[in-house]
Amino acid sequence: MAPARLRELCLALPNVEERVSHGEPAWFVRGKLFVTLWDHHHDDRVAFLAAAPDGAQEALVASNPERYFRPPYYGHRGWIGVYLDGPVDWDEAADRIREAHAVISGR
Repeated sequence: MAPARLRELCLALPNVEERVSHGEPAWFVRGKLFVTLWDHHHDDRVAFLAAAPDGAQEALVASNPERYFRPPYYGHRGWIGVYLDGPVDWDEAADRIREAHAVISGR
């Protein structure tokens, strides 16, 4: 369910294409990665990673560490991890996806 809903939200945005990156579905806007599924570490956690505006990572993780995390490999660039393996607020997830799209596309 989660990957299908994530795909739907990403592909609803302009100029987005889906490709596999590092073995996971990933979404690109004008050739630049903005969201990727995070399920290949086999640690019983499923999430998506998304580009985030300056300062958002720290604020989101501080406000709700059960939902958000600083992802390895991407965290140093300000990206945010959003857990999908518990209750998911899809409206909030859609906000993170739209923000990621705006950050990467420059809108």
